[in-house]
Amino acid sequence: MNVVGVDIGGTFTDLVGCVEGRIVTSKTSTVPADPTRGVTESLSLAGCEMPTLDELLHGSTIAINTVLEKKGARTALITTRGFRDTYAIGRGNRIEAFNLFFHRPKPLIPRELTFEVTERVSARGEVLVALAEDEVASLSKLFAAHKIEAVAVCLLHAYANPAHERRIGEILRAADPDRFVTLSHEIVREYREYERTSTTAINAFVGPRVQGYLRRLEGFLRGEAFEGKINIMRSNGGVMSIALAQEQPVSMMESGPVAGMIGAGRLAAKLGIARAIGFDMGGTTAKASLITDGAPADRNACAK
Repeated sequence: MNVVGVDIGGTFTDLVGCVEGRIVTSKTSTVPADPTRGVTESLSLAGCEMPTLDELLHGSTIAINTVLEKKGARTALITTRGFRDTYAIGRGNRIEAFNLFFHRPKPLIPRELTFEVTERVSARGEVLVALAEDEVASLSKLFAAHKIEAVAVCLLHAYANPAHERRIGEILRAADPDRFVTLSHEIVREYREYERTSTTAINAFVGPRVQGYLRRLEGFLRGEAFEGKINIMRSNGGVMSIALAQEQPVSMMESGPVAGMIGAGRLAAKLGIARAIGFDMGGTTAKASLITDGAPADRNACAK
């Protein structure tokens, strides 16, 4: 089975694979304006013939870099009436209790682009107040006027009954099929509205950029007669299809770093090292993980 893995970082694009029983590698510069060019060049340098490959695994820091560099889409947030400030307020805990210069993360979506709609569902999923569809239709027109590229929808208790979120998604997507729409129950169907809202907001914020890149990548690969699987690394160390990655780019926030840490763990295990530290210095972020018995225990990413 011929398999190659390609990782796009802020500075370099790296490839390693097993083709016809031999290990192939290559390294080239990343092209921020179009990362696909880095992938193209790395495959060419490694001498990979696309029709002969069975699978391409891909890791990338494009999602996390989009957040850190604040280069995401112009995004709006829709929530249940009365809960407009949930995203900004967050939790009452102070993460760094003794840091005098501590500041909470600034929301990716400003308050002026956060909108309320009339609806209410109980924690048991019972509809208490019907969705005001006319308000959603009005918001859709407003988004067009303000050139909103992506919309995050997170309604109270949508994890229990997502019917209202689904209807909002239908209205928004029908009005503008090109606008990236993220519904919270499709991303993280769990209670705790702040965590659900923040995750949904990130997915919408990075969505257009990541989706555009993945579409170009898939177009290039298929254009080169590649008929194998295209799998994208997830933050949890697993993989997902390129189609799912376009819908849930938040799942690949640590796509690049996690692959490196898994590799470091396997190497440590081969060398018989029980405890080690995996460290990855990239062009935009630095990543570190404690490795115990060959498995990464923790990951941290920070702006370099």
